[in-house]
Amino acid sequence: MSHLKEKGIRITETRKAVVSYIIDSDDHPSAEMIYKDLLPNYPNMSLATVYNNLKVLLEEGFVTELKRANDNTTYYDFMGHEHLNVICERCGKITDFMDVEIPSLKREAHEQTGYRITKELLTIYGICPECQALES
Repeated sequence: MSHLKEKGIRITETRKAVVSYIIDSDDHPSAEMIYKDLLPNYPNMSLATVYNNLKVLLEEGFVTELKRANDNTTYYDFMGHEHLNVICERCGKITDFMDVEIPSLKREAHEQTGYRITKELLTIYGICPECQALES
């Protein structure tokens, strides 16, 4: 939250709730999932409020957007730790891929292109073990 405060972004109760939800989530939630889960504790909150908060968090690099294959829904991922996302093309399951050398990837991108790298969004698609088992 201190990062947001330093940028002059107001920390409302609903913004705090959305941030906490994303940080504590073991899943990659959609705005609708966040809204549905927070609504009992924040009955005056609207879905638009959740979307507006996610937009601010996205702009500040606090979260990133993910798209599943064959699904128009946007899912959100907390960017508090460096990782990649692997998404199953069949069932849409999203799994974090940890211990990736993202700093070296960014350095290599800079060295090859001359770009100053400001952020990275890399998603890997494949077939998860459960869907592979169904193929047999």
